[in-house]
Amino acid sequence: QVQLVESGGGLVQPGGSLRLSCAASGSISKLNELGWYRQAPGRERELVALISRTGITNYGDSVQGRFTIYRDNAKKMVWMRMSSLKPEDTAVYYCYLAGVTSDDDIHYAGPFWGQGTQVTVSS
Repeated sequence: QVQLVESGGGLVQPGGSLRLSCAASGSISKLNELGWYRQAPGRERELVALISRTGITNYGDSVQGRFTIYRDNAKKMVWMRMSSLKPEDTAVYYCYLAGVTSDDDIHYAGPFWGQGTQVTVSS
């Protein structure tokens, strides 16, 4: 069973920074694509950032140049550094995992989701 646990959300002033973390657990040997999505009240869940197993990144237009996603395959973790935060970045942020390879070499397709962490940007 795959579990994703996020941390690092909170309240920050406009222009500030936060770092989100997501740790994967379970009998996993490899994580496929990882990423972050967000959902604001009354809006659909949207892509924030993705990172492949080899480190290729993809960002949503609204966060390009302000957010940075990175991962550590050995630690089975992904992080996202968020800078120059704006009130419109306020949302629940969800960790995303496309799929895994288990310790006994079986591939499990996702997606897998974390429980979400609230980010609020307000003065």
